[in-house]
Amino acid sequence: MKILYLSDTHETHRQLTNLPKADMIIHGGDVSYRGGTDEVEDFIDWFSSLDYQYKVFIAGNHDFYFEGKLQHMIQQILYKNTFYLCDSGITIEGINIWGSPISPSFFDWAFNRDRGEEILRHWKRIPKDTDILITHTPAYGILDYTARGVNVGCEDLLNVINEIKPKYHLSGHIHEGYGIEKKEHTTFINGSVLNENYELVNEPVVFEYL
Repeated sequence: MKILYLSDTHETHRQLTNLPKADMIIHGGDVSYRGGTDEVEDFIDWFSSLDYQYKVFIAGNHDFYFEGKLQHMIQQILYKNTFYLCDSGITIEGINIWGSPISPSFFDWAFNRDRGEEILRHWKRIPKDTDILITHTPAYGILDYTARGVNVGCEDLLNVINEIKPKYHLSGHIHEGYGIEKKEHTTFINGSVLNENYELVNEPVVFEYL
């Protein structure tokens, strides 16, 4: 299956013309800039109408709209082949996909959790048979290096990934972490299409799930 992955569009989604063909498109969160209703509803309208067989997305730390809303409330307004994941999973053509919007606490953003036991409670929910893991935050030390020269990914998430060994871990959040890094068991992809200055400069990533 050919999969197109991107994240951190921050309201620039309608500038993404001529997207590559694929069977599935996945968005890794931060669909909006301030998380307002108009921003998110415009994204949902755009994303749901894209010409892909399957469409999957999660929220990110900018997406306040989704906080306090139950997953089934969002799912009800989506097209039949579009799926919103929030600490939840779906199986598509035998591929087990799990998505979470959670990120380590930073100021007072959406879906923030303190490092340690609070955030670990979310990662412990990830099934051991997950094939594709989507989290807004990157794992610690992998595609999480900021322009200020520090790694800001989640250590507890990295430990869980090393334990369950998904084939792919898809993230975003840290715009300057855009890229692909292959480890022994897992391929890590940071799909942030905006750079640290919120300029649309990075291409969505296409990969073949075999």
